[in-house]
Amino acid sequence: MYHKLNDQELVNLYINGNESVLEVLINRHQSKIFSYILNLVKDDSLAQDIFQDAFFKVINTLRKGNYNEEGKFLPWVMRISHNLVIDHFRRSKRMPIFDGGDDFDIFSVLPLKEGNVEDKIIIDQIHQDVRKLIEQLPKDQKEVLILRHYQDLSFKEIADLTDVSINTALGRMRYALINLRKVIQENDITITI
Repeated sequence: MYHKLNDQELVNLYINGNESVLEVLINRHQSKIFSYILNLVKDDSLAQDIFQDAFFKVINTLRKGNYNEEGKFLPWVMRISHNLVIDHFRRSKRMPIFDGGDDFDIFSVLPLKEGNVEDKIIIDQIHQDVRKLIEQLPKDQKEVLILRHYQDLSFKEIADLTDVSINTALGRMRYALINLRKVIQENDITITI
């Protein structure tokens, strides 16, 4: 009877107290979610643990009434699973930790080559975290930093493009790195890779 309902209808029934529909949802998406997790962690028992943790989070979120992903149940559960995998990798300390010391330059420690799927997930997450930090910089500093590190332009090319002297471009980069370091230290952020 419930098998013909779409995910959103099942979620609504569950939120309104029908506990039995959860099994339909889990059975419907179990192989896809589990395969996704297993492909990332390469360990069957670990994948099972993360799968269970993902559905505990799903159940808790639904019970608290915090679900607002109408029509996007599977992508939502996949995102939860993805975040749990990243949390596992970070907890397992598979990456060295860099503190934000005085001479710390985030771009000198960002990995440039791609490894296995696990490494790619971690690298992608780090790049997302760094981009969020960059967004907090003043516009001129953010511009120089992006042009230099993400578009691989020389300081001469940056100076020409932004219509400033090379010294100004270098100064903006210096202040961008100083300000990034401050944000990292003020917020007690540890960049892990």
